[in-house]
Amino acid sequence: MTERNLNVQRVVVKVGTSSLIYPTGKANLVAIDRLAYALAALKNKGYEVILVSSGAIGVGLDVLHLQQRPESIADQQAIAAIGQAELIQLYHQRFDDYGARIGQLLLTHDVFEFKSSRQHVLDTFDSLLAHGIIPVVNENDSVAVDELDHRTTFGDNDQLSAVVATRVGAQLLVVLSDIDGLYDCDPHKHAQAKLLTRVDNLTDAIMEGATGSSTRFGTGGMVTKLRAAARMMAHGDQMVLANGSDPRILLQILAGDEVGTWFRGQKNVEVNANA
Repeated sequence: MTERNLNVQRVVVKVGTSSLIYPTGKANLVAIDRLAYALAALKNKGYEVILVSSGAIGVGLDVLHLQQRPESIADQQAIAAIGQAELIQLYHQRFDDYGARIGQLLLTHDVFEFKSSRQHVLDTFDSLLAHGIIPVVNENDSVAVDELDHRTTFGDNDQLSAVVATRVGAQLLVVLSDIDGLYDCDPHKHAQAKLLTRVDNLTDAIMEGATGSSTRFGTGGMVTKLRAAARMMAHGDQMVLANGSDPRILLQILAGDEVGTWFRGQKNVEVNANA
């Protein structure tokens, strides 16, 4: 197996709802446990790790025994509030099993738009990491709504993770999803589709070939992941997109194993992130 020279110290890991919630709507406790194990192991190895976690809506739907997202914004935000509390409790239990401590940060986009609030939140990240705490980040879905020129939402957690990664100076963003990586064509439609193990240039053809998707639990798709990759590459940093069905794959990724798709950034190269 080919090895990659990632050469990183600070890592942001984004895990999607599909990796945390079964299609039945129940929490995937095995995946959550393995995620906590992998991140605790990486911290013990000396990495500074930040987790950006989806899943609040999915967990909230299960708590209220709902099969579909409600249409009203107020109901969705209430479900997010309930689910976030349940999710962070699950994380606390699992990380504690592996001797790791977590701290929760719920963010809105405007926090990064204003110099004072941006610096305060960046200082919080630095302080948590300096104390050996793993920050667990999510969008503050219970209050985030875009109105007029006041932007509070990130749109999706792929964008949130890329914004956090570039702002905190992480050299690597790992996005765990329900697909093995980026293919040269849709693997669900073309049996001959080939996994791209390395991407040095996000061409217009690649961006246009991606399609969005959504489920009743989460939002996003390949488009949002490529936009996250574009943001990282534009800053000269890296992103790996890999299958998060078993989050222990993080240990392989940080060991340099050639799994998933590796997006390598080059500073001063213009990349259209559309975000």
